[in-house]
Amino acid sequence: MSDDEKSERELTALQAALAAEHAAVYGYGVVGGRIREGRRTEAQSAYDAHRARRDALAREVRDLGGKPVAAAAGYALPFPVQDSDAAVRLAAELEDRVAGVYSDLVRATVDARRSLAAEALREAAVRAVRWRGESVAFPGLAERAATGTASASSGASAPGATGPAASTSPTA
Repeated sequence: MSDDEKSERELTALQAALAAEHAAVYGYGVVGGRIREGRRTEAQSAYDAHRARRDALAREVRDLGGKPVAAAAGYALPFPVQDSDAAVRLAAELEDRVAGVYSDLVRATVDARRSLAAEALREAAVRAVRWRGESVAFPGLAERAATGTASASSGASAPGATGPAASTSPTA
């Protein structure tokens, strides 16, 4: 693979991660409007983390000579979010999808960008566990998580994960 092909692959993965972060920021706006009082601080912290990642990714895209993908005006949600329980499910879903995109970014990058992508993947996986209350065996790899492999921490089957952000919106 030539250097130009590697740069293009890296830029494409960065743009996908940026688009996923735009969607996560939007989704956490919905979560924040429905989440119960006791979890609002956690939702605000996740919202802030995604905004920071989004801004850092936009800088990375510009550093590679790209034009950062813009956020959509709105995103379709994967299910109605009418109460706090649904808001918690949405937060876990958002984190799963972001983890999937960062998994792709880890594969497409090297050195410092790969380290940053791996850190973002880890953070999303940890947030997903906090929201869901259980872990998946392979965060960011939906095809493995959906196999029903037992979770190391809970001994339960991995929940049905969604695709690694084939779509950049909070929908599958």
